[in-house]
Amino acid sequence: MKILVVGSVAYDTVRTPFGEVTEVLGGSAAYFSAAAAFFADVRLVAVVGEDFAEEDIQLLRERRVDLEGLSRVPGRTFRWRGEYGFDLNEARTLETHLNVFAAFRPRIPPAYRDSEIVFLANIDPELQREVLGQVATPQLVAADTMNFWITGKPDALRETLKRVHTLLINDAEVRMLAGEPNLVKAARKILSWGLRSLVIKRGEYGALMFSNGWWFSAPALPLEQVLDPTGAGDSFAGGFLGYLANTANFSLDNVRKAVIMGSVMASFAVEDFSLRRLTRLTYPEIEARFREFKGLAQFEDI
Repeated sequence: MKILVVGSVAYDTVRTPFGEVTEVLGGSAAYFSAAAAFFADVRLVAVVGEDFAEEDIQLLRERRVDLEGLSRVPGRTFRWRGEYGFDLNEARTLETHLNVFAAFRPRIPPAYRDSEIVFLANIDPELQREVLGQVATPQLVAADTMNFWITGKPDALRETLKRVHTLLINDAEVRMLAGEPNLVKAARKILSWGLRSLVIKRGEYGALMFSNGWWFSAPALPLEQVLDPTGAGDSFAGGFLGYLANTANFSLDNVRKAVIMGSVMASFAVEDFSLRRLTRLTYPEIEARFREFKGLAQFEDI
């Protein structure tokens, strides 16, 4: 199954307690694509400026990401600068320069319109809905969002969610979206809007998935090296949807495995800055870490 991702490709400047990088490749669509491409064909739709480096184009191509939908237009590429303290679950944004991304209007190439899986990364919910108007009949539509859209465009977001099957957001965003501090009650409320499932990304505490009548908790793997959590959520989404695309199986048991695979890919992404760890990752490493995750929660009956 082929995956269409629509989101940002950017240059990030990031400082954590463990180092700092300047103007490195980032953006939701870039992280997602680098993770998902291990499992399935990925079609990327985004916009960059005329300053976007050819070496970064080549990096994505080497991951076998289809770039027909990547537009290069006059101007500068989206920039983000942020920092993390020792609590790596929360970034502090220092600067955001949307540049060419401010006028981004996704245009889906005809060859992409038969994509079976669509991931609407963190962009304006009205643009997310425009994307869905340009694709045929995807079997699975997943979306991300953030507090800016939850508070700034709540009606547009709710309208978009009517056409989404799976929502992937963090725990703070779940509480904000539902207006409910308890995660279980918040998840139940969000699912009542018509979603098939809700995936709650909880950083170093793992992930939760809720669907009608059941829920699943995935642990986080204790890591010796965490350098940069930027892009972990999008890498999670890439592993999650990439696994589902690869197996073409949306059963509950397989979706649980997909949640673990999402956690696997996120755990690799945080081990280095930018996409560096994902671009040197091998599939045997992914398989080995999947087994590690499986061992975290295995136990015998009483």
